[in-house]
Amino acid sequence: MTEDRRPAKKPPMRDVLAEAAFALFLERGFERTTVDDIVARAGVGRRSFFRYFPSKEDAVFPDHEGCLADMTAFLADADGTDPVATVCDGARLVLRMYAEKPEFSVQRYRLTREVPGLRTYELSVVRRYERTLAGYLERRWTGDPDAGPDFALRAEVIAASVVAAHNNGLRSWLRSGGKGDAGAEVDRALELVRAVWGGADARHVAPAPEPSRASATAPVTSSVTSSGSDDEVIVMVARKGAPMWRVVQHIESALGTA
Repeated sequence: MTEDRRPAKKPPMRDVLAEAAFALFLERGFERTTVDDIVARAGVGRRSFFRYFPSKEDAVFPDHEGCLADMTAFLADADGTDPVATVCDGARLVLRMYAEKPEFSVQRYRLTREVPGLRTYELSVVRRYERTLAGYLERRWTGDPDAGPDFALRAEVIAASVVAAHNNGLRSWLRSGGKGDAGAEVDRALELVRAVWGGADARHVAPAPEPSRASATAPVTSSVTSSGSDDEVIVMVARKGAPMWRVVQHIESALGTA
């Protein structure tokens, strides 16, 4: 047999930079690591870094762009027979991404908990997933003669529910250090979403009530749900026309009791 002497294929530069950045974040901390440190570790110039990542924050989440593209393609190819089940399956693509690299996922989760700026960035990524799922649902119901006037609102609510359920199960797995079956946690949460929304259609959404003078001064209601961890979920419901100062007041009150 002839020995294969071809050199090993080099990993993509994006992966090299992401690995160098994350190793430094763990060693020195996110704030104390500079782009110059990252490119020195990777053995490339600054221009190479910014060709792949607009900021340090992007280097912490290098896999989400690809996952968003996969989700978009998956939804585009879906048959639409059960839209709620489809968006639940779309959310599972995110879980698969995390589960493929459990050690990295757990370390990133812990780093994100320590750096407020990363938590803010993560929320923006979560919102992009939510918009993608909601966009699919809205397109699915646009033009449907059975769809009610609030089908766009329903799409937003279901997408938010799917993302919240998925993240609840995912974070439970991450807090455990990546032990156990991540899929089981997420499946259990998503089944609750399907139980609520899976059997209904858009025409069952009640129309929004007409605003009244009382609605402008009506209190904002809030609730805090907890699973015995630091990742509590605060749900706010405000009447249309409620003054912003009152909304902010109740958010601050809820955060203070969370």
